[in-house]
Amino acid sequence: MEWQPLEEPLRQLAGYLKDSLSGHDQNAQKHATLMLSQAEASPDINNYLTYLVINARQPPCLTFSLEEFHAIRCAAAIMLKNDIKNSYKRVPASSLSYIRSSIFLGLEDPNSQIRNYAGIVITEIVRRGGILGWQELLPGLFSLVSNEGGSVSPGAQEGAMGALAKVCEDNKQGLDRDYNGQRPLNFIIPKLLEFTSSPIAKVRAHALASLNVFIPQKSQALLLTLDSLLAQLFLLANDPSNDVRRNVCRAFVHLVDIRPDKIAPHMGGLVDYMVSQQRKTDDPELALDAAEFWLCVGEHDNLRAALGPFLPKIVPVLLESMVYSEEEIVMLEGGEDDADEEDRAEDIKPSFAKSKAARTAAAANGETDVGGPDEILDLGANGSSGRYAKLADDDEDLSEGEIEEYDDADDVADPEDRWTLRKCSAAALDVLASVFHGPVFEITLPYLKDNLRHSEWPYREAAVLALGAVADGCLHVVTPHLPDLVLYLVSLLNDPEPLVRQITCWTLGRYSLWASHLSDPTDSARYFEPMMEGILTKMLDNNKRVQEAGASAFANLEEQGKSRLTPYAEPIVRQFVSCFGKYKDRNMFILYDCVQTLAEHVGQGLARPDLVDMLMPALIHRWNKVSDKSRELFPLLECLSYVATALGSTFSPFAGPIFSRCVRIIHQNLEEHLAAVNNVALDSPDKDFLVTSLDLLSAIIQALEPEKSVELLAASQPSFFELLTFCMEDPSNDVRQSSYALLGDCAIYVFPQLQPFLPSILPILSEQLDLDKIPPKQMDTGFSVVNNACWSCGEIAMRHGKVMGPYVDTIVLRLTDIITSPAVPNSLTENAAIALGRLGMGSYQELAPHLANFAEQFLDAAEKVDFTDEKATAFEGFTMVVVQNPHAMEKCLAKFFRAIANYKGTLVSNSRTRDVLIPLFHQTLTGYKSLIPDFNAFMGQFSADDQRVLRSTYNL
Repeated sequence: MEWQPLEEPLRQLAGYLKDSLSGHDQNAQKHATLMLSQAEASPDINNYLTYLVINARQPPCLTFSLEEFHAIRCAAAIMLKNDIKNSYKRVPASSLSYIRSSIFLGLEDPNSQIRNYAGIVITEIVRRGGILGWQELLPGLFSLVSNEGGSVSPGAQEGAMGALAKVCEDNKQGLDRDYNGQRPLNFIIPKLLEFTSSPIAKVRAHALASLNVFIPQKSQALLLTLDSLLAQLFLLANDPSNDVRRNVCRAFVHLVDIRPDKIAPHMGGLVDYMVSQQRKTDDPELALDAAEFWLCVGEHDNLRAALGPFLPKIVPVLLESMVYSEEEIVMLEGGEDDADEEDRAEDIKPSFAKSKAARTAAAANGETDVGGPDEILDLGANGSSGRYAKLADDDEDLSEGEIEEYDDADDVADPEDRWTLRKCSAAALDVLASVFHGPVFEITLPYLKDNLRHSEWPYREAAVLALGAVADGCLHVVTPHLPDLVLYLVSLLNDPEPLVRQITCWTLGRYSLWASHLSDPTDSARYFEPMMEGILTKMLDNNKRVQEAGASAFANLEEQGKSRLTPYAEPIVRQFVSCFGKYKDRNMFILYDCVQTLAEHVGQGLARPDLVDMLMPALIHRWNKVSDKSRELFPLLECLSYVATALGSTFSPFAGPIFSRCVRIIHQNLEEHLAAVNNVALDSPDKDFLVTSLDLLSAIIQALEPEKSVELLAASQPSFFELLTFCMEDPSNDVRQSSYALLGDCAIYVFPQLQPFLPSILPILSEQLDLDKIPPKQMDTGFSVVNNACWSCGEIAMRHGKVMGPYVDTIVLRLTDIITSPAVPNSLTENAAIALGRLGMGSYQELAPHLANFAEQFLDAAEKVDFTDEKATAFEGFTMVVVQNPHAMEKCLAKFFRAIANYKGTLVSNSRTRDVLIPLFHQTLTGYKSLIPDFNAFMGQFSADDQRVLRSTYNL
C-alpha cells in the first residue's frame, strides 16, 4: 500500500514551514526553525516533504490560503533537497523509493516554480546516488518530454525537459562512462536531438542547451551524430525563440573548438548569421553569445584566416557593441568624487599570494600584465591592465554529480566585473587586430574619427576603448597617428566623465611601449613625459575607479619602460607616497604592484637616500597598520620583497622588525596548521601567509650584508632554521617551493649558520627529489618544488663538500631519475644536471661508480644551459668525477670533448673557467690522449673549429 501521511504531523509540518518564512514574527520563525531541525530526525520526514511538493491541491486537513500553500510547497522542496544533499546515506530505502516514485508528479505541476524545484530534487538524488541508482529516471523523463501517451501537458513536458537538462549538466562525465558495456549518453544524445524539434520553445532550448553540455567533451556518442546536429542547428538558426537561437550560437562556438572542419565550409553564412544575432540589442545575452563566435574563431589557429574576407562586416558590429548599453549607463554613470569614502568589505577583492619564484618564471617566459583579452578586470588586486576578459569556466573538471554550490557569474555585484557584450566585442577586436593588423585598423579608423571627439560621452568612451583594443595588433599602422592621438588622449584624462578618464588611462597604458621607446629626447619630452605625468596625476584622481585605472596603467608603463624610468624615479616615488596617504584599502593593492614593479625595473636606482627617505616611511606605516591576519599582507610582503632586493644593503635599517614579524607569522601559521590537523573543528590557516613571508625572508637575506643577516638569524625566536625545516615538509606545494628557494639563498649567503642544521635538512631535501612522491594531479606545481630543491641541493653541495657523503647515494639516484625522465620539463632537467655536477665537486669518489648512468644525460642537459658560474661549477664537479672513472664515458666521450670545445667563448670572460676549469679540462683530456690508441683518428670526428680549439687550448 502506498505511503500516506497522518493528518496531525502533516498539519504541524506545514505550519512550521509557513512560520519559517515569516519575516514579521521572528519568535515564530525561530521556533519553527528549531522544530523543523528536530523533525529531520524522523524517518518519514522526507515522505511528508515530498507529499507537500507533489500535491497541487491542498489536502482537506490544511486550511492555508493559496499563496501560503504555494510558499509551503516551495519551502518543503528546498528542505527536501537539502536533506537529500546532507543526509542521503541516512535516508531510509523505503523513503527514497517513495520520493523516486512520486517526484515525477512535481514535474507535471501547473506551477513552473514547483516544476523547477522538482527537477532540482531529482538532480540532487542523482548527484548523491548516481545514475545507476535510479534506472527508471531517464526512461521516465524521456516519456514525459516526448508525450508518448498524448496526454502530457506542455508544462509537464517543459518540467521534465528542465529536469533532464539539470541531470545532464550536473552529471556530464558520469553519463559518458561505460556501465556493463553501455553508456547512458548513447541513449540520451539521440533523444536530445529529437527534442530539439519539439513544438514547445522551452523544450527545444533546454534540449539544445543539454547538447551544448556534451559538445566540449567530444563524447563519442555526440561525434557520431555530429552531421545530424549540424543540420538541426541550421534548421533552428531562425527559430522565433531567443533562447533557442542563443543556444544555436553557443553550439557553433563549441564546434569551432572540437570540429573546425565542420565550421569552415559554412563560414560565410555563419558570419552573416552571427552579425544579425549580435545586433539583437533587445536581448543582450543573445548578442553576447553571438559575439563569442568572433573571439573563438579569431583565436583558432586553423580558422582565423577564414574571417579575413568578412572583416568589413565583422568589425563594424564589434565597434557598435562596444558602447555602454543604457542599462550599464544607469548602473555606472554618475560616479561622483568618492575618493574619501571608506571601502566596504565586499569592495575589496580576494588577494592570492603568488610565489616570487612563480613570478620570476612567468617573466622569463615573457608573461607580463600588458593587457589583453585573456585578462580579467581586476585592476585593484593584481595590477592587470586588461579592461575585458571572461571569467574562466570553473567546473570543467567536476566529476559525476559534482556541481558548484553557488554560481554568481551572472549576478556580480560590481557591474564593471561582469562579462558583457561590450567586453567581449573589445576582446574580439583585439584578437582580430592581432591576426589581421592593418586591415582591421583601416576599418576602425573612420569610426575613431567620428567618435573620439563625440559630444556624448558613451561614444567617446567606446572610441577610446576601440583604440586601446587595437594597440597590440595594429601598432605599426597606428604609429603614424600616435603623436596626435597620444596628446589628445592625455587631454581626455581631464574629461568630466569618470568612465572616460578611466578607459583613457587603460588605452594610454596600452601605448606606453611606443612612448617609452622613443629614441629622440625631443619626442620623449613631447609625448612620453606628458603620458607618464598624466597617468601619474590620475593615480590621485578624486574617483576611486580612475585611481585604480591610473595605477594599473602606470604599472603597465613601468613594465614597458623598465630602466628608462630611472631618471624619473623622484617624481614617481613622490606620487606613490601621496597615493599611500590618499588610497583606501581596495586601491592599496594595485599601488603595491606599482611600487614593486618600479623596484624590479629601476633596481639600485631606487636606493638613493632621498628616495629611500620618501618611500620607506610610507611602506613602514602601512606595514604597521596591516594586521597579521589581513590578506593585504600578501601584496605588501611581495612588494617589500622587490623593494628589499632593489635597495640592497640600504634596506638594512628596516630589516630587523620586518624579519622578526615574518618569522612570527610563519610560526603562528605552522602552529595553527598543527592545531587544525589535530582538531577537525578548527579551520586550516591560509598558506599564502607562509609563502609571502618566506619570499620576503629570501629577499632580505639576499639584500643585506652577510653579517647583518647573521644578526637577524641569531635573534630569531623561535629558531629560523627549525621553522624552515617544518616549512620544507608542509603539504602545500607553494609553501615548499618558497621554502627551498629560501634554503638555497641561505646556502649562498649564510652557509655557516645553515651548516649545523644540515643533518636534519638533507634527509628532507633528498626525499623531495623523489619524483614518485609527486601526486599525478599536482605535476606542474610539484615539478616547481623539485626544481627549487635541485637548485638548493647544488648550492649546499658546493659548500658542504665531502660532508655530503652519507646522503650522496640517495641524492645521485634521484637526480639521475630526474635527468633521465622524459616527462620532466627542460628547466627541471637542467637544474638537476647542475646539482648533479656540483655534487661531484666534493663527492667525486662517491659519484664515480654511477657515472655511466647519468653522463650522457648530464651533457645533453648542460648543453642547453648558458655559460655561467653555475655551469662552470657543474662541469668542474662532473669532470672531477670523470677523472675518477674515465672508462665510464665510453658511450658519450665525443659529446664530452665537444662540450669542452664549446667553452671557447668564455675562456677569458669567466674567471672560474680560466683559473679552475681549463686546467682540469687539460688534465682530463691529456689522460684520455694516453688512453685512446689512435687519438688522431678519434679527433677526426670533430669539426675543424672544435679540433682547433681542443688542440690549441689543451696542447693535444
